[in-house]
Amino acid sequence: MEAFLTTFGVVALGEIGDKTQLVAMLLAARFRRPLPLIAGMVLATLANHALAAYAGTWVRAMIPPDVLRWVIGFSFLALAAWSLKADKADEPGRSLDRYGPFVTSLVCFFLAEFGDKTQIATLALAVRFNALLPVIAGSSLGMTLVDALTMFFTTAFAHRLPVRVMRLAAAALFAVLGLLALFGGKIEL
Repeated sequence: MEAFLTTFGVVALGEIGDKTQLVAMLLAARFRRPLPLIAGMVLATLANHALAAYAGTWVRAMIPPDVLRWVIGFSFLALAAWSLKADKADEPGRSLDRYGPFVTSLVCFFLAEFGDKTQIATLALAVRFNALLPVIAGSSLGMTLVDALTMFFTTAFAHRLPVRVMRLAAAALFAVLGLLALFGGKIEL
């Protein structure tokens, strides 16, 4: 349960102000049909975060625990620094519009999430917890919740979200996780 809750919280906070949240706003403004957009986003997120979590379990198996603690710690500190930088969304390609909101959402979210801080956080959390399914579920649900709410409330509330405060909170959480990994003891295999 700890793996699920920690992953959910880290990814949900990390997603606020992230480029995929900005993609959610752009797609919601373009199509104004949140349900097919959310369905595409959910499938893309599950696939992308499952790949990241599987990569994390592979890393955990390949790197000795004493080295792994340092890798995880510095990864979270790097994510903390990255969280302080505002993301900019690349405009999802208009050429996908002809495929409708579901396919456009599926492709845009899957591609936008590659190399994203929430994907890297999912990988690092899979390494940290060695609990594949709770990490995939927590990260996918955290991202989905934030982006689905974004899609539903884009026109009414997007300009009122305190994105800077949330970005600082995400950076602080990543930093705490990094320091705990570095100084909180050994990782149990």
